[in-house]
Amino acid sequence: MREREFWQLVDEVFGRSYGRSLSRDQSLTALDSMTSVEALAAGVQPRVVWNVLCDQMDIPDSRRWGREHNAPPMPADGHF
Repeated sequence: MREREFWQLVDEVFGRSYGRSLSRDQSLTALDSMTSVEALAAGVQPRVVWNVLCDQMDIPDSRRWGREHNAPPMPADGHF
């Protein structure tokens, strides 16, 4: 997943205004309490940030990947 795809999913799943606010303001406990924006800037893989955000917001897998419902592969290193 590229960062562009992360932002497309944020807009689709949460709505543009709420999703952007959530990405700036919501601390992600699984990522040392960084926000999504901070985690991406720190080099955390966008797919990892997306999964952590969705887990924390209780977004089910059926809604997590938007209309396409195709989860991109996990990063090669496989960790957060």
